[in-house]
Amino acid sequence: MKLLDIINGLATKMPVDLNPEVDNICFDSRKVGKGSCFVAQVGTKVDGHKYIDATIEAGAVAVVCQEMPKEVKDGVAYVVVDNTDMALGVMADNFYGHPSRELKLVGITGTNGKTTTVTLLHRMFREYGFHVGLLSTIVNKIDEKEIPATHTTPDAIALNSLLRQMVDAGCEYAFMEVSSHSVVQHRIGGLTFAGGIFSNITHDHLDFHKTMANYIAAKKMFFDNLPATAFALTNIDDRNGMVMVQNTAAKVQTYSLNKMADFRCKVVEDTFQGLQLEINGCEVWTRLVGRFNAYNLTAIYAAAVLAGMEKNDAMRILSMLQAADGRFQYVSGKGITAIVDYAHTPDALENVLQTINDIRRPEQMLFTVVGCGGDRDTSKRPEMAKIACEMSDRLVLTSDNPRTEDPERILDDMEAGLTDEQKSQVVRISDRRQAIKTAVLMAKEGDILLVAGKGHEKYQDVNGVKHHFDDVEELEKLLKEN
Repeated sequence: MKLLDIINGLATKMPVDLNPEVDNICFDSRKVGKGSCFVAQVGTKVDGHKYIDATIEAGAVAVVCQEMPKEVKDGVAYVVVDNTDMALGVMADNFYGHPSRELKLVGITGTNGKTTTVTLLHRMFREYGFHVGLLSTIVNKIDEKEIPATHTTPDAIALNSLLRQMVDAGCEYAFMEVSSHSVVQHRIGGLTFAGGIFSNITHDHLDFHKTMANYIAAKKMFFDNLPATAFALTNIDDRNGMVMVQNTAAKVQTYSLNKMADFRCKVVEDTFQGLQLEINGCEVWTRLVGRFNAYNLTAIYAAAVLAGMEKNDAMRILSMLQAADGRFQYVSGKGITAIVDYAHTPDALENVLQTINDIRRPEQMLFTVVGCGGDRDTSKRPEMAKIACEMSDRLVLTSDNPRTEDPERILDDMEAGLTDEQKSQVVRISDRRQAIKTAVLMAKEGDILLVAGKGHEKYQDVNGVKHHFDDVEELEKLLKEN
């Protein structure tokens, strides 16, 4: 594609004299080759401007930058813009032929519930007979073809490439998680959304955003940029629910369990077998468990209807859905009910524990195994340990993904949220495999065991190396009947 077609719509600071044929767009200097257009981003750790000369030597025919290099090479087109992050999104959208305009693309943002919501919306519309794309933390899908996911929201180039593949495969809808990082870093720049969903906002990602105000603003930016043709579905039981949509041009729709809303849900019954819900006067039995899933299911039903599904069909298919992998996923054996859940924030952990406590019988003991990730927001560690200790009968603190941090240091941070009396009742084992085994050995027939934090993940990140580790797999081995 010609460079001028790729940068169409960008506000450039100076004229672009050359118009070379561009074979690909790269923001990673190591991937630049003959015919590349290199976009020099000012990253949090590395400034791409340092590698401009190296990319030209590797074959780049065009460079998009925020500052013109001191030495300008002949035969290379230079494009100077205010923000290369924003430019990359527009360029990727142009390069792949505006794929989001050919789909009904629905995004969801919020702290908790994103993966469950997009995964089940994908399943609903597949069941309804549509070709559908999925972009999630767990996996990306084109219909049922799986493409591994490396980030909650891919970079702008990978994202538009995936959307183009979806369009070419005949997809009519696509559902995607929209992380706060991706909004701030303009990874979704240039995309056209048919709808946006807000689930909730609680303590998370403050290592990146620094303050809750910044975190809220990042989520809100997604809705600020929705077009008038889109819908903006928001949870008004969350105190920031209406804040999210106060400046959106999209058609605002609300959902709630506690207030009058466009989509109003009442929990009729909540058991380990499922939820009985009443949504806008119609009752439905679902296989998902817990009040937090009542919110997810209400959002799923509402989004399905707003995206064009008939109400009766949406309700029928809702009753058939099963939880996403690693979301309140059951493993049982030896009379013990084990639950694996991705809960890795204070609010998510509290929701899962509250659900279990609301349902379990008085004689059933609750054992919880939980850790916190390394190289991430440290302020939530003591809070999560406190919640887990107060809401469980026995607690085992362990590693999550320690990454480059000392696992024992992470456990020290978690224990800081406990009183001396609580510490004496907590088991601390940094080896996650041994921690799960210890909890299983402590539990007796009829008890409940929650293993939280990793959910669907099938690895443990230690010092930059991902080792195979699967909570479900570990529990299945330990609970196998002899």
